[in-house]
Amino acid sequence: MPIRPENRDRYPADWPEISRHIRFTRAAGRCECVGECGRGTHAGRCPNRHGAPAYGTGSLVVLTVAHLDHTPEHNHESNLRAMCQGCHLHYDRDHHRETAAATRRAAIAAAGQLALDIP
Repeated sequence: MPIRPENRDRYPADWPEISRHIRFTRAAGRCECVGECGRGTHAGRCPNRHGAPAYGTGSLVVLTVAHLDHTPEHNHESNLRAMCQGCHLHYDRDHHRETAAATRRAAIAAAGQLALDIP
């Protein structure tokens, strides 16, 4: 997954090497998700492999590295998981929902609007 410009400073300078090690040395180019993504589409380890067609959709698989605790500064191998883009997006869905809501609230406040309880 691309790193958003505002988060770039949260990643170590050697992130490309860390990411490559997780995806291609440890995971051997295969998604390491064993269901924690919550998709419910695979029993056991996800069969998707980097550069191959994705099961179910046929789209090209891009292997990414997920921070299991959603904290880019926490780069210990135990917190990193190689995931296909589908598993990664599903794994992060609640986190994305929360950060999007916080961004909306901040934009409303910056515009001088009274904040309502916006999910």
